[in-house]
Amino acid sequence: MKRGQRRSLLRDEGGLTLAEMLVAMTLGVVVMGGVLILLIGAMRSQPKIEKQNTNTQIARFVLERLTRELRNGIVVDKATASSISFQTYLRHSTCGGSTMAASTVSATRCEVTYACSGTSCTRTEAAPGVYTGTATTIFSGLNNSTSVFTYKPSSTLPTYVEITLRVPDPSGTGSLTVSDGASLRNATLGK
Repeated sequence: MKRGQRRSLLRDEGGLTLAEMLVAMTLGVVVMGGVLILLIGAMRSQPKIEKQNTNTQIARFVLERLTRELRNGIVVDKATASSISFQTYLRHSTCGGSTMAASTVSATRCEVTYACSGTSCTRTEAAPGVYTGTATTIFSGLNNSTSVFTYKPSSTLPTYVEITLRVPDPSGTGSLTVSDGASLRNATLGK
């Protein structure tokens, strides 16, 4: 082989120099470090997001139950910003009982009271006109225990009830608000 051919063969060999390899490795470490920082940040925020989601779902469940019972309500007997007592029909054998009535039996007219004080809401079931009984906690962890219910046109003769539940934001920056409202569609049955 001639000298000229040997030099052209050496020039045709591909490869990276040591400097190029060091630059490529440094850039790879920087990119991987950025990806790792994003991954760690996402993993740290995940519990807060899950807690926020859980709080919101529970509040939505309570709100749905309350509005369903209000829509089936007959008359609102007592109305304040932190509690509401109304008569409605329930599928229980007795008011406050846990035994479900048979589908062939008429629903029982009962007094249902929702009261929110401190950081929790309770539900009480009793005979019509009775506002005491065994209270069951249905939700805890509220931020707005004093102003949950709003009545339109007024609290003395409401036709529409708005419910607003504020649950703490796990990030500590205020609260999450879930709200809905209901009209008493069976109000004519109370007359």
